[in-house]
Amino acid sequence: MELLQEEYKSYITEHMEENAASALSVKDFLLHSPVYYHGRLHVDTLQIPKVFSEDTIRIFQNIVKITYSIFTKVIREYLNNSEYRKLFPFSRELEELILVPNLYNSLLPIARFDIFFNEEDHTFKFCEINTDGTSAMNEDRLLNQALELNPAHTQMKKKYQFKSFELFDTWVETLLSLYDTYEKKVEKPYIAIVDFLENGTVTEFEEFKKRFQKYGYQCEVCEITKMRYQDHVLYSPSGKPVDIIYRRAVTTDIMARYADVKDFLDAVKNQDVCIMGSFCTQIIHNKWLFKVLREEPTLSLLTREEQLFVNEHIPYTNLLDENFCDVKQVTEDKNKWIIKPLDSYASKGVFAGTDYSEEEWDSIVHENVNQGYIYQEYCPPYKTENICFTDEDAEFKPYTNMSGLYVYNGIFKGVYSRLSDGGIISSQYNEKETATLVLENSSEK
Repeated sequence: MELLQEEYKSYITEHMEENAASALSVKDFLLHSPVYYHGRLHVDTLQIPKVFSEDTIRIFQNIVKITYSIFTKVIREYLNNSEYRKLFPFSRELEELILVPNLYNSLLPIARFDIFFNEEDHTFKFCEINTDGTSAMNEDRLLNQALELNPAHTQMKKKYQFKSFELFDTWVETLLSLYDTYEKKVEKPYIAIVDFLENGTVTEFEEFKKRFQKYGYQCEVCEITKMRYQDHVLYSPSGKPVDIIYRRAVTTDIMARYADVKDFLDAVKNQDVCIMGSFCTQIIHNKWLFKVLREEPTLSLLTREEQLFVNEHIPYTNLLDENFCDVKQVTEDKNKWIIKPLDSYASKGVFAGTDYSEEEWDSIVHENVNQGYIYQEYCPPYKTENICFTDEDAEFKPYTNMSGLYVYNGIFKGVYSRLSDGGIISSQYNEKETATLVLENSSEK
């Protein structure tokens, strides 16, 4: 894999003008593609795609298998044990939603496990877990299409065989198979993809809508606040009775606008609609999970192998609150810590001490003490060289890597590859994305 990386770099270095021109063509392609929405382009890519060996993919599959087993045990314990629930910082209203039985055979239908993976020694640490709102399938699909405009990749294809992941049909098939286990299933369910559409990746929703239709199902992209509930039926904004909700509205947004989505929530509470995924996924989505995982009584739920896995791969996490920690410890050893909102998404409000001076870090930490933040062990990420030709004075430099492992009902389905030239990967500031590929017949000796 290192050889392949060097071959990409060597070809680009020898053909800089050609690759720079291709990067502009790629940007133009993306500007006129579904990753341009809400008035801006949501993808900024690099010239070398992310390529994994088949051995690494097997490692990812095993990571997913163990992690999923741990997470389902945690969710099940929360649902069954009122004392265990007290370990989590959920409101009474949210707990009520979490405890609504979903009536199908999965506690965690869809997720993306974001990890910092070292490709040389295969060590890794978790960054965060996405459940409700798991996204970016469209970014990966379109970045793979854009590789046709990349001369370096065209050159590599003359020598190597690559394959990409399919993330749309596989999710449609997973959702439909889970619905087949639903206690109240109907013959031809009407499917609604639901979010606050001013926040949602609507073009991705439209692609999923096409895939559901390809499988013979009616589907509608729905503004969650415009759904109506009457006589035990939840209606879409167009007036159609809804049988399945593919929920893309994240729990944080729903709880923030609780009164605005009363009809939707009443249908969920009364179990009059099948919701993928149900609110029990919030147990895993919330960043407090990492603290609970490393402590009793959670450890007693796990096998010895799972306990070792947690201790090795889940970073130390605690609440940035004067009742939980010594704030001075966080400020004085800035390179050891990263702070994050307890329940957010899209890298909002995330700060790594390594990116700031001591004075700046002290100020950032004190601004967020007692404000619903966690502090977490900072994991120095694996870096690879790459080049962004849309940057001024483009040059090769090291980029932090993060691999998002897509998980459909416990099965690994693909990777979303993000990089940055900073200490964190933030969709608001410095995030880059690349197409993800697998090098076929690439078992490493």
